[in-house]
Amino acid sequence: MTQLAGRYDAGNATLAEGWSVSRLTPPSRLNGANGLRTGSDGRIYVAQVAGSKVSAIDPDSGAIETISAMGAGIVAPDDLVFDEAGNLYCTEITEGRVVMRAPDGTVKVIHGDMPVANPITYHQGHLIAGECRVGARIMELDRNGGAPRVILDNVPMVNAFEVGPDGKLYFPVMGMNEIWRIDLAGGEPEVVARDLGLPDSVKFGPDGMIVSTQVASGQVLKIDPRTGEKTVLADIGPGLDNVTFVGNRTFVSHITGSIHEILEPGKVRALVEKGLQWPLGLALGAEGELFVADGGFTYTLRAGGSLELAGLLFTPGFPGWTRGVAADGAGQWVVTTANGDVARWRPAAMEHDVLFSGYDRLMGVALDGKDGTVFAEAGTGRVLKGDGGGVSELASGLAMPMGVALADDGTVYVAEADGGRVVKLVGGKPETVIDGLSRPEGIVIAGGKLYTVDTVAKQVIECDLSGGGRRTIAAGLPVGAPQGVLGRFTGGVGDMCGPMWSFTGIAAGADGTLYVSGDAEGSVLALRRV
Repeated sequence: MTQLAGRYDAGNATLAEGWSVSRLTPPSRLNGANGLRTGSDGRIYVAQVAGSKVSAIDPDSGAIETISAMGAGIVAPDDLVFDEAGNLYCTEITEGRVVMRAPDGTVKVIHGDMPVANPITYHQGHLIAGECRVGARIMELDRNGGAPRVILDNVPMVNAFEVGPDGKLYFPVMGMNEIWRIDLAGGEPEVVARDLGLPDSVKFGPDGMIVSTQVASGQVLKIDPRTGEKTVLADIGPGLDNVTFVGNRTFVSHITGSIHEILEPGKVRALVEKGLQWPLGLALGAEGELFVADGGFTYTLRAGGSLELAGLLFTPGFPGWTRGVAADGAGQWVVTTANGDVARWRPAAMEHDVLFSGYDRLMGVALDGKDGTVFAEAGTGRVLKGDGGGVSELASGLAMPMGVALADDGTVYVAEADGGRVVKLVGGKPETVIDGLSRPEGIVIAGGKLYTVDTVAKQVIECDLSGGGRRTIAAGLPVGAPQGVLGRFTGGVGDMCGPMWSFTGIAAGADGTLYVSGDAEGSVLALRRV
């Protein structure tokens, strides 16, 4: 028995004789960290898009309590705010709507027509929300469900905002790399500050100064709203998201799940350490490094080392929100993205080439060692093969194909998540290899054996390529969604990202080690023979 715990209580992992399990990365305490707001109880409330979750954090101890869990009614919350009655309002960025959670826990939609709903604030009875897209609207919402009032239209990507001491709304305009302000009654906006680091939040500190996170540069800036003069409070790294204050204390969130307190300019402490949001696909590189796809962030992991950032959504050359991955020579990877692309990516050069595009919810990918790329299109139930001559269909009508793997003889194996089986493709037809599974996702072939991750049963299953000799080598693993919840399947984020569907990956090393995405707790696991 091995105890595994984290943001998700996995309980005990049970191993078959001759196997052990360990974590290569620590579990994450949050499912990422997006919008922040201080509650009347003095705790920091954090919205988590990746986990469809809202949590409250004690600013002193770091103790975390889940306020709204995945499956509890709030989907992909990006920002949040309270009114004086204790109602919690959240923007659901992938659903394009705003919901209200009452103190008794009931949730209702108060506005359902807000594509890429992101920022939200409350000021003297006014609930104001906006859209993080080109052509965005900023609107005052009727909390009883009536028609909204547009304050400003056609803004190039609005993010977290707040009403300043002068009664005007201050907001970051990501598409212009500026901060603007506008009267709540409407009118012409004014530019407050320019030439920033891609601002994605504007909040006001106790001294009346703006504090703004910069998602691209990773800086936290203090800005005088009268002059636009700015100073750097902290440099935490690209991916910062939001700000809140507890008394005179300043806290900022990072998309990867960290919460930092700025103690003084240039000095911070981690209240919650960063971690993986998912992770998704895994692959072993030519030099033994493990590539970890984590949606908007990707990493490499070397033996005995820690995660090294390989790229993120806000760096040049990034191929897009990354899900499946296969190694393609030294320092080169073929990935599937939420935008429906298959791309060859070279992180060190900060460049990628789109190989094939226009697909619906791509998942696993595998290379045939020649010129062929096999990939699963879950949205249409197809498995496809692309090469220099174009793309051909290997199979159709599959029930949510996810993982793909190729045997030495070129036979393609596919995990049908909704079909509860693993199949091999023979003459364009699927033949069952393993059946009776709950939800197989990632698969890999190593040492003449096929391994698959069943994310509902929380197991890794081994069999030979004919389906015989089947056994469970690990159970009780922190994979998939919590029991009783159907996966983490959310929509996209405007033009930035397509549907953010989860995918539990598995890879195999030359020594027989199996690497598994512990996506329930945000870790990478290693299963080894002992």
